[in-house]
Amino acid sequence: MTGPLDAASSVELAVVERSGWPESRHLGAAVLVGADGGILRALGDPDALVYPRSTLKLVQATAVARLGVAFDAEETVLSAASHAGTPAHVAVVERMLAGAGLDAAALQCPPDWPGDPASRRAASRPERITMNCSGKHSGFLAAAVMNGWDTASYLDPEHPVQRAVLALAAELAGEPLAHLGVDGCGAPVPVLSLAGLARAASRTARAGTALGDAIRAHAWALDGPGRANTVVIERTGLIAKLGAEGVLVLVTPTGEAVAVKSLDGAHRATTPVALELLVREGLLDQALAASTLAELADPYTTLRLAF
Repeated sequence: MTGPLDAASSVELAVVERSGWPESRHLGAAVLVGADGGILRALGDPDALVYPRSTLKLVQATAVARLGVAFDAEETVLSAASHAGTPAHVAVVERMLAGAGLDAAALQCPPDWPGDPASRRAASRPERITMNCSGKHSGFLAAAVMNGWDTASYLDPEHPVQRAVLALAAELAGEPLAHLGVDGCGAPVPVLSLAGLARAASRTARAGTALGDAIRAHAWALDGPGRANTVVIERTGLIAKLGAEGVLVLVTPTGEAVAVKSLDGAHRATTPVALELLVREGLLDQALAASTLAELADPYTTLRLAF
């Protein structure tokens, strides 16, 4: 492994043009791995280290299941979601907490407004349960209750739930954890290589995994209607999971996976880059990728891939 992703380990991924004139350029790195974890193609340094941010939720949800929590399909998706805070999302999170004998008062994610515009307008104040990570936190709490562990300290890196998450992240990525930080929701988040992140995503979300199958059946729950990840999942059958600061993973049903990180932290290029890598390896139909991107595109700009 090398050091953190930087300009030297990045390449130009995409150029944004407005009225035929280049306006912005996105640098970063991306890697496509096969179902066996081997690298099929890389842009920039696939061993560069990044925070996976919310793409780690695929691993966190899998760890919760391995700790004995038996969620239904929608609850399983919410345990991995960066959800929009709609009433439908909140209802599932409330159900997850109630199943553990808890309520929203047990959540330690920061209060936040719903990401869904209509739900945000209807909200009177930011709440913990409408924060996009509340499902993940409910999963942590359910695992603590299931195993008789303390719920007040569930975000401590030394808590048994978090130790299980970190051990699983290292196992699935196939590498030691080089550094540990704190995510935006207060949970521990390790640094992983882009290749390791892609391997971990592949092993948690391919077809035949409980999590991958649940997400494909309930794509709305992972993100929200009309939002990028939900649109990609519904239209292509891929698992799409974003993370803050320009991180994205895509997983095919057969286990190939892409991990992308934009150096500037923007998401404008991540989905186009990831889909194109799959298209060029014959893993995704080009017309389907194009129609999916058209649904998400800005009508006033054109994003041109640089590879």
